[in-house]
Formats: sequence, structure tokens, C-alpha cells
Amino acid sequence: MATVLPSPPRVGMVSLGCPKNLVDSERILTQLRADGYQMSADYAGADVVLVNTCGFLDSAKEESLDAIGEAIKENGRVIVTGCFGKEAEVIRARFPNVLAITGAHEYEQVVEAVHEAAPAGISPYVDLIPDAGLKLTPRHYSYLKISEGCNHRCAFCIIPSLRGDLVSRRPDAILREAEKLVAAGTKELLVISQDTSAYGVDIRGDVRQWKGREVRPHMTDLARELGQIAPWVRLHYVYPYPHVDQVIPLMAEGLVLPYLDIPFQHASPNVLRAMKRPANDAKVLARIKGWREIAPDITIRSTFVVGFPGETEDDFRYLLDWLDEAQLDRVGAFRFEPVEGASANALPDQVPEEIKEERYARIMEKTAAISTAKLAAKVGRTIEVIVDAVDEEGGATARSQADAPEIDGEVFLRDAGGLKVGDITKVVVEDADEHDLYGVPA
Repeated sequence: MATVLPSPPRVGMVSLGCPKNLVDSERILTQLRADGYQMSADYAGADVVLVNTCGFLDSAKEESLDAIGEAIKENGRVIVTGCFGKEAEVIRARFPNVLAITGAHEYEQVVEAVHEAAPAGISPYVDLIPDAGLKLTPRHYSYLKISEGCNHRCAFCIIPSLRGDLVSRRPDAILREAEKLVAAGTKELLVISQDTSAYGVDIRGDVRQWKGREVRPHMTDLARELGQIAPWVRLHYVYPYPHVDQVIPLMAEGLVLPYLDIPFQHASPNVLRAMKRPANDAKVLARIKGWREIAPDITIRSTFVVGFPGETEDDFRYLLDWLDEAQLDRVGAFRFEPVEGASANALPDQVPEEIKEERYARIMEKTAAISTAKLAAKVGRTIEVIVDAVDEEGGATARSQADAPEIDGEVFLRDAGGLKVGDITKVVVEDADEHDLYGVPA
């Protein structure tokens, strides 16, 4: 008589917040799949639902609470994890029936909670998971987390209290993961952490062997090795330490994409000091100029906070003037929002909401004009793109080397019927608007 295998329990996942949370979700699901669980794409088919929360801003906490409420309404059996899990009493006060609550990157506790809520019988007849693990991103790009936590104590941020101080992964472990991801189809590695530039400062001296070479736990060594593994390597959350200058030649060589995601947050020395961030704006401008001389096509993306306590009109105009000179390619802006536990909440001279809104509109208008001009200058050029989607009418949606997924622009292609998702190809830019490019395969 044939052996009848029992149906394995099914787990649903709602993943909120930043790419680092997405990596955590992938790790959790990979382990659960190895333990015999199946994934469910909807609430109805799940035996238990995981909600991976974000707790960085009050608005993110509300979004997390809404997601938990929806999961409880639609399914009823809910486990909560992620940054907001640190405030378990708040969650339990609203939803006393959640099965379990864990904090950020507490993978073992999450998996244990799932085992208790929906036990899985492991079968020796069933293969477990692909060697690269399960992914929530498309097959052709993957986030690669190199460290956890942060040693900075910025006045507006509570990340260290949520995720702790910096803990770096071994370089050889990161490179092995990168190889597995590429073997499974990844074309673009997006390197992430709370502070990518600080990678390795906690394990300085822990040199590892890789392919017969010594690799230091240092951003430069890691970037160089990753560039020999994946076609595209993109660096995110790069704090502008002096040694970042050493990565720019790797971009000129083509080992790393000419793209830097640097959260400057502001330019006014007064505001930066209040934020507890470095305040040498003139030196930053000189470095940006130097980077562009080495790698002329470098794209610099950044984020800025407007309406920080004590920010005057002069401070804000200083920021606008700085942006005029810096000519950053991609910019995101946020209105300052008090976060429980952040020291900035106690600062004097809180900026009224209407002024925050007015300044937010002005900075977005400024950066949109810069972006429009920079993209218009690309019309007529031939650039390299990676294809994210194709349609049945012969069109395709792609990204250039200047565009990270979901946060930057896109390149919309016509007459692209021969392209497939994940292809890296040359295209001619025919048109541009405020954020996106339009073109045709070369």
C-alpha cells in the first residue's frame, strides 16, 4: 500500500517595513520550509499567520497594528514579530488573543512559536527547500544583509534600542550566501544593513579565507569580492565615512554599481549637530565632486528630514542651497515625526505641522526639478538595464544602474518582446520625465 503523506501546515506572512525586515521574513520562511511547512498566499489557506512589524515611526506602528488586526479578523491565529514586537504590552492591550510576540531578528523564537501553534510532521519523503532558501523578492534580485544593529545614537532614531549595537556577519558567510543566491538566479545583490560602511568594526582582525584569498571584514574587501560573484552589486545605507572613498574606484572598474545610498538627513550644521550627526557639509560636497571625477556616472541617492526640532527658515534654506550645489540624483524626504524613545522628542523649538508641510513641499519641488534635468540629460544615451517585468504587448519595465527596486525610478521599454525578466541588456533612452526613463532595446 502506498504511503499517504499528511498535508503539511501552511503559514501566511505579512512583511512590513524596510528591506532589512524583508530579509528577516525570508530567513524565517526558509527555516519553516525546511521544517516541513508550506506557504499560504492568503489568510484563508493558512494555519497560522506571521506579521513581521515595523516600529520605527508612530505611523509605522499604526500600520503594524492595522495589519495585525486584519490578520486576526481574517484568520484568527496570529504570531507577531519584528521591531514593534519590543512593545508587546501595546500589542497585547489591543489584541490579547495573539498567539505569540517576539522582537526583531529573533528567528528561533518565531520558529518555535509556529511549531507550537501548528506542529509539522517532518517527512523523509519530501525535499525541503532550494539551497538558496526561500525569497520574497523576485528571482533576479536579492537583498543581502551583512550586519545587524547600529552604533550611532542619532537623536531622531530608535534603531539601536530595537536592534542593538552593530553585529557583523563573517565575510566568508556573506560571500557563501551571495554565491547561493546567484546560483539560484539572482542577477543583482542589494547590500543592506543599518550602517553598511561600519561593517566589520566589531570583528576587526577576523580575516577569513575565500577562494584562496584573505578577506577582511571591511566594506571595501566585501564589495570587491561580491563584484566577482554577481553581475550587479548595489550598496545601500552607506554612512559617509572616509573609507567610502575607497569603494569609488571599484565602481569605475565595474565591480560595483556606480550607486551610493547615503542618508545625509540634512545639510545645516546646526540641525546636524542637534541630530547628533557629523556636520562638515563643505567636506561632503568636495568628496561628492571627487567621486564624480573618478566615476562620472555615479548616482547618489539620499534622504532628508525636514521640520526637525529647532530647524529655522535659515537652516532650511541652507539645505535647499546645498542641494542646488550637490545635485543629488535621487532624493527622498520625510517630515520629522516624534518616535517614542527618541531623544529628539525632548528638544525645544518643535516645528509646527503646517511649517513641516510647507517645507516638505518645497524640498520635493526642488529635488524634482534636479531629477528632471538629470534624467533629461540621459535622452539619446545607451545605458544598461535589468528587466523587472514584461507584458504581452511587447513592452517591458526595467531599471537602470541608477535605480534601486521600489524606491527609485524605472525604465519603460517598447519593442521589447524578446526580453525576459532578469535580463541585463543595453537600451537607448528616447524620453524622460521627473522620475522615469523611456526607451527601446539597442
